Amino acid sequence: MTKKIITISREFGSGGRFIGEEVAQKLGIAYYDKDIIGQIAEQSGLSPKYIQENAELSPKKGMFAYAFTGRDITGKSIEDIVYEAQRKVILEIAEKESCVIIGRNADFILKSRDDVLNVFIHGNMPEKVQRICKLYNVSESDAVKMINDTDKRRRTNYNFYTDQKWGMADNYTLSLNSSQIGYPKCESIIMQCI
Repeated sequence: MTKKIITISREFGSGGRFIGEEVAQKLGIAYYDKDIIGQIAEQSGLSPKYIQENAELSPKKGMFAYAFTGRDITGKSIEDIVYEAQRKVILEIAEKESCVIIGRNADFILKSRDDVLNVFIHGNMPEKVQRICKLYNVSESDAVKMINDTDKRRRTNYNFYTDQKWGMADNYTLSLNSSQIGYPKCESIIMQCI
């Protein structure tokens, strides 16, 4: 098999992380998610805890607030430094091996490559709520709040750094609704396409 990279962007609660992990395991290729936090921290000089909390999510809920968050004399914010470190790590990983990369704007970062399959996993709210309730042991109202907040912060980060709209089908090779077709079918479709 020639080198293939799969990027998976996902709505919170849609199971995208789980689907990506299963695809990587079944294909026998590397899986990158939170395990690249250490590499990003090393590149940026920031703590792994800070990277975990801020590398994929905007620190603020609105685009306007995000654009003007703590910039230094060069015009760079801490978030810009994190994004550049994240970008460098993702480019290095893609050069090295076949893999699945979860989130972190990897679809945009690797868009000029022809060996990348970009996937967006989304789902219906009732199924996402039930999944979050079960995973985090929270009430339905808390699950809805978590989903809305996380997706808004992902959207803001993505839109700010890519000049594209998060979740828009044009940005991805595949857009799959895990609530309607199920996780195994999502995995199967991704593996057939790769």
